[in-house]
Amino acid sequence: MKNDIKFAVLGGGSWATAIVKMLTENADTVNWYMRNTDAINHIKTQRHNPNYLSSVEFHTEQLELTDDLNVAVANADVLIFAIPSAFLDKELQQLRVDIKEKTIFSAIKGIVPESGLIVGQHFHENYGVPYDNIGVITGPCHAEEVALERLSYLTIACSDMEKAELVAQHLSSNYIKTKISDDIVGTEYAAMLKNIYAIAAGIAHGLGYGDNFQSVLMSNAIREMKRFIKRVHKMKRNINNSAYLGDLLVTGYSVFSRNRMFGNMIGKGYTVKSAMMEMKMVAEGYYATNSAHLIVSKHKKKSKTPILNAVYEVLYENKNPKTVFQKLTDKLD
Repeated sequence: MKNDIKFAVLGGGSWATAIVKMLTENADTVNWYMRNTDAINHIKTQRHNPNYLSSVEFHTEQLELTDDLNVAVANADVLIFAIPSAFLDKELQQLRVDIKEKTIFSAIKGIVPESGLIVGQHFHENYGVPYDNIGVITGPCHAEEVALERLSYLTIACSDMEKAELVAQHLSSNYIKTKISDDIVGTEYAAMLKNIYAIAAGIAHGLGYGDNFQSVLMSNAIREMKRFIKRVHKMKRNINNSAYLGDLLVTGYSVFSRNRMFGNMIGKGYTVKSAMMEMKMVAEGYYATNSAHLIVSKHKKKSKTPILNAVYEVLYENKNPKTVFQKLTDKLD
C-alpha cells in the first residue's frame, strides 16, 4: 500500500470523532461522512462536533466533510467504518461505489443483525472485499480519553500486516500507542463480546454487587470469551493480550463505558427502552447479545456461556435481573 493513502471515516458518533482526531495528527486531509447535516455545518463554523466529544477542536482545513456516503468512499483508499452495527446495513444500502479494491477497517464493535456476521465477514460475503483488504481497529481505548489526550492503546488487526502497520502509523501519536495483529476474526469477536460482559458488570453494579463479585465476573468473562472465540475461529492467540483482556477490563470498569452504564440502569430497574432513551447513545452490547446468543445456539457443540445467557435472559426474555444473577453466582468460580 502506498504511503500517501487517503482516509475516510464513516460515522458521526464519539468513536468516529475520536478516530478523525487521531488521523488528523498525521494526515493532511481526512474525508468524514456523517448523516447529520446540522452537525457538519456546526463543525465547519465552530470547529467541533456539537453532539460528541465537543471539547475536541478540529482544524477544518484538514477535513472534507460530506453527508454523501459515496463521495467519501470514492475519495479515499482506506475506509474506516464507525457506524453502529445495528445501522450499518441501512447505511450501506445507499452505496453505489465499488469497494472491492478499497481497504476496509472496522471500528465497529458488534455483529450486523441482518447477516448475523461480524463486520469483516459482512463486507467479504456481501461486497466481495478480499480478506487481505479487511482490518479491525480495537482497544482498549475509550473515545473520551482520546479527546482528553490521555495515553491510550489500539490494536490494529489485518491478515496483510503491511496494511495493518500503515494504518497503525496513521493512528499513532504521543498519546496513542498501537500494536498490530493478524487475528482479525478473534479481535473483532472480542470487541463484540466485551460489550456484553460490560452490560453484565453494569447489571451487577446496579443490583448492588460489590468489587469482590465483579472481579470473579470479569475472571469468568475472559475465560468465556476464550471459549466462544475458539469455537468460532480456532487459531493461536493469547487471550490475556490487551486486545482481549485489556479491552474487556476497560469496558467493564470504566465510567466512560456506555455498555456498563446501560447495564447499571437495567440492574436498577429501568426497562431496555427507557434506558436507551435516557442514555441517548447506542449500547452496542444490547444488539450483540442477541447476535451472540444466536451464534451459540447454532453450534452443535455449544460453548459454556453462562454470563452471555444471563444477559440474554434479562434483555430479551424480560426475566428479573435479581433472580437471573442470583442463579448466575452459582455458575461462576
